[in-house]
Amino acid sequence: MFRFILTRASLLASVCMLVACGEESELAPFTSDGCSLFPDASVITSQDWCSCCFEHDIAYWKGGTGEEREAADAALRDCVAQRTGNSVLAEVMYEGVRFGGSPYFYNWYRWGYGWGYERQYQELTREESALADLMLEEFFEESPAGVCAI
Repeated sequence: MFRFILTRASLLASVCMLVACGEESELAPFTSDGCSLFPDASVITSQDWCSCCFEHDIAYWKGGTGEEREAADAALRDCVAQRTGNSVLAEVMYEGVRFGGSPYFYNWYRWGYGWGYERQYQELTREESALADLMLEEFFEESPAGVCAI
């Protein structure tokens, strides 16, 4: 009996994840982990590109259209190239976010991660943009240096 309950609960949880059960239409508070699955800086040199990733996280948290995602990914590539002088590193990071940052993936670093999984590519309304700006102000009041100074 216990095994049946666990199996049924697991199935229900899986279905909920696939169809985005629950109220997920609100914007979650901003979070950033720097460069997600990539180092924030070189372990060999003093080069640091965390701030590029932090700005990229702001765009990914807010989400928006596919064109806005393309612009955010290009800005990450350009920032890393400028900070490091390493175009190969910048291109690797760019290709990584282009591949792995799709809003259709169920992960914490996807495009529009501040919203529920069902949002995908969707232009923000004026009210949603204002809410995102307010939430970012609150984040910076609590963490003025962001996550890269930690």
